[in-house]
Amino acid sequence: MAAQLDPLDATSMGIAGHDHEMTDLSPAGHEARAEASRATLVALDAHAPSDSVDEVTVAAMRERLGLELELHEAGELLASLNNIASPVQALRDVFDIMPTGDPEAWENIAARLNALPGAVDGYVESLREAASRGRVAAVRQVREAVAQAAELADPSTSFFTGLVQGPTVDAALDGSAACQAIRGELELGAQAARQAYATLTSFLSDELAPQAPQADAAGRERYSLWSRYFLGSTVDLEETYQWGLEELARVIDEQERVAAQISGPGATVEQAVADLDADPALVLHGTQALQAWMQETSDAAIAALDGVHFDIPGPVRTLECMIAPTQNGGIYYTGPSDDFTRPGRMWWSVPPEVTTFNTWREKTTVYHEGVPGHHLQVGQAVHSRATLNSWRRLGCWVSGHGEGWALYAERLMADLGFLDAPGDRLGMLDGQRMRAARVVLDIGVHLGLPAPARWGGGTWDADKAWEFLRANVNMPEQFVRFELNRYLGWPGQAPSYKIGQRLWEQARDDAATAAAGRGEVFDLRQFHARALGMGALPLDVLRSALV
Repeated sequence: MAAQLDPLDATSMGIAGHDHEMTDLSPAGHEARAEASRATLVALDAHAPSDSVDEVTVAAMRERLGLELELHEAGELLASLNNIASPVQALRDVFDIMPTGDPEAWENIAARLNALPGAVDGYVESLREAASRGRVAAVRQVREAVAQAAELADPSTSFFTGLVQGPTVDAALDGSAACQAIRGELELGAQAARQAYATLTSFLSDELAPQAPQADAAGRERYSLWSRYFLGSTVDLEETYQWGLEELARVIDEQERVAAQISGPGATVEQAVADLDADPALVLHGTQALQAWMQETSDAAIAALDGVHFDIPGPVRTLECMIAPTQNGGIYYTGPSDDFTRPGRMWWSVPPEVTTFNTWREKTTVYHEGVPGHHLQVGQAVHSRATLNSWRRLGCWVSGHGEGWALYAERLMADLGFLDAPGDRLGMLDGQRMRAARVVLDIGVHLGLPAPARWGGGTWDADKAWEFLRANVNMPEQFVRFELNRYLGWPGQAPSYKIGQRLWEQARDDAATAAAGRGEVFDLRQFHARALGMGALPLDVLRSALV
């Protein structure tokens, strides 16, 4: 039923039979999905778990579906609009992972393209309904969405224009009458998709923007709800904010020690970065070189880890490293299909003006997105048919669990000796510093907390957050600006990485303490195998299951 109610999600999970359909994004569609969640919760109340796997499944489903209903009833899902994870992006992004190898695949793409206007109409209806309840995204997010939608509407820049043309289409469609008909439907679909985004652009700029609040902060009530959703855990936000400040200071101190190894005693982090960037051996030129390096680094990690630190199932040993068709600077992972005919993929979205890449910065990113990070975690779950049901393998995702594991995996690779080169270690710490800074910024801005004197004093807001990010994130300005807008429009998500890592490390330490209490030697490899074998879980459920 979940696949029927959300075909976009079905495609993401690799469940066949829905690639030609579009998700109903109208209020009625949201209510239908909410009603399915309510019915499932009622059924769970009548279900007696038969074993420990069942117990974990029931606990996870109650937590996930319960929170989704809370978000629905608060109007949060109707109002979804930001610069990275809302229907504005999802309606385009799904085409990146759809099959393209034969005429049937392109028929599905054509059908979905032609259905896109209806999805946009439903989305507009939901945004209007949310606005009538006083739920409108901040004007900063509306403007970002307008810019993205306008680009997709313009035939000269639209992703949809290129999607239906070129060698990939030609390889699948010959000159037969049937294939010519599909080509015609694809062209009509691309036109329909561009027009749908033009409609969305007009609605956002002319109708929604005038209603949008200037304030970026979500406030405590909304933030607490989203924090629970992204973590699968309830944390003390003030304590976590203070921990974020302490963790940031600790990472900076560690960076300074590594900087001295790179550039000599007393060297600053900035000096070390400049020296690393000036080393031609650590520079890649062009996206082709980047893609090849990503693949080589990923393949080497899988070969080195398999059978030593992890047991990696055969299908999971394949990870494709891709240059994304978008150009916004994001780096992300998409999981394999249910049957692994679509492999797991690491994507790098490279802005057009970026032509060189520094390997010292990015080796830890490959481990984060690949193995032992997201690819091992997600691929292991998809492969676990013998123990996990379809929802556990494909449908459950908790940001704090997934992103927390990926950050945990970065630090693990350093501990295992894969980041011993000072530059690679500084790159890992560079990422950890950014994630710690996000905890401080995100909680600080959305709760309106006081900023420490070191970071400008006063009360956290977008301007103060910008200066704070510039001081702590070693990335191009365009990337940092995109990231700031992401945090401001997606409350609670960005901190889930570092907080999730903290909770993963606590779970590991608890397991080690329990083993010592039983007089046993703690086996880290066994701990990882057991934890990953459970699939994605709310972090509170994970910790209970690992006891």
